Amino acid sequence: MEMTVAILGRVDYQPTYAAMQEFTNQRGLQPPENVCDKLWICEHPPVYTQGLAGKVEHIVNPGDIAVVQTNRGGQVTYHGPGQVVAYPLIDLNRAGYFVKEYVYRIEEAVIRTLLHFGVTGHRVANAPGIYVRLDDPFGHAPLAQRPMKDTKAAPPDFTGLGKIAALGIKVSRNCTYHGVALNVAMDLEPYLRINPCGYKGLRTIDLRLLGVHASWDEAAGVLANKLAAYLVP
Repeated sequence: MEMTVAILGRVDYQPTYAAMQEFTNQRGLQPPENVCDKLWICEHPPVYTQGLAGKVEHIVNPGDIAVVQTNRGGQVTYHGPGQVVAYPLIDLNRAGYFVKEYVYRIEEAVIRTLLHFGVTGHRVANAPGIYVRLDDPFGHAPLAQRPMKDTKAAPPDFTGLGKIAALGIKVSRNCTYHGVALNVAMDLEPYLRINPCGYKGLRTIDLRLLGVHASWDEAAGVLANKLAAYLVP
């Protein structure tokens, strides 16, 4: 499976969203072997995006930041400068795995990206995305509440954790778009105006807050390489 990686830089959200939809719609009109999978890496000017499950009460005070309704899964999140956003546009049939494994592979790529910078990322049961221990971001002790096979597990407990990467995807005719956002060096104040991912009080962090001073270009390059490696079977 081939994957073409494109570093787009800073681009407006809505045209990028439209381009993802157009690419996905058009690839369905051609034989799969004629369409190369793509990975777009970018950052966006300030914008809130609302997922299909989003509730208006989670957008507390958006102020002058636009809110865009999308067709991805999940609730509201924020995109802004200093965040690396990755959009994998891949054919899961050709990749040979299902949506659950796709999500796992994306999260694993983020965890490996954080490890490159010395930070330990964690999964939390029933709460997609990647989290970091606020009291020990560089330690390797596992969380007590690691993901379980039991889907009836208790609601996620974010005590002592900060969210550093948010994930929201769309799968149409087995082809993916939307993706994952890793916080590198942002103005985090806009997160205080929402309940991030639908969780009131969930703290959002970035690498800079943890004392890791990485440039956007460096973080984008590492994440792109990890995603390209982990999404190719």
